[in-house]
Amino acid sequence: MWNAALTHALTEPTRKLAEAALHSRRFARAPISLYRAGLGFVFGSRMLMLEHVGRRTGAKRYVVLEVIDHPDPNTYVVPSGFGERSQWFQNVMAKPEVKVSVARRRSVAGTARRLSTDEADAALQRYIGRHPRAWSSLKEVVQRTLGGRVDPPDTDLPMVELRCR
Repeated sequence: MWNAALTHALTEPTRKLAEAALHSRRFARAPISLYRAGLGFVFGSRMLMLEHVGRRTGAKRYVVLEVIDHPDPNTYVVPSGFGERSQWFQNVMAKPEVKVSVARRRSVAGTARRLSTDEADAALQRYIGRHPRAWSSLKEVVQRTLGGRVDPPDTDLPMVELRCR
């Protein structure tokens, strides 16, 4: 019983910290400098930097995202925690030609594709199976940020497959 109370006491501040970090532009953009300097390998393969093109400006844009699935060596699946209103999500849906930097791979050309709900559910189930504690801590944060259901089946969490060439 004490362990359960302690675990809950420790996870609530963690949840609040994660939510604050998601809404902090400075914190969210800090890893971009490391990726651009060729140091993305420090994040391993759980994170990647996505280079995309602004749908209105045509300017290069960068975002660092968590990889929730990596079904083969050239494919990565990333969620859009802010849903369809996320700028990077709107940009890659409008212009799916992207570049991906992950681990020691730098600026590899690829194509973005939105996963169907069934595909997103399957990817999320695999993630939950591999990282149950991370999911337990972040689920509520993502759900509040998204403003929808995140658990499978029928997740509202948009997911994008990035297929590198």
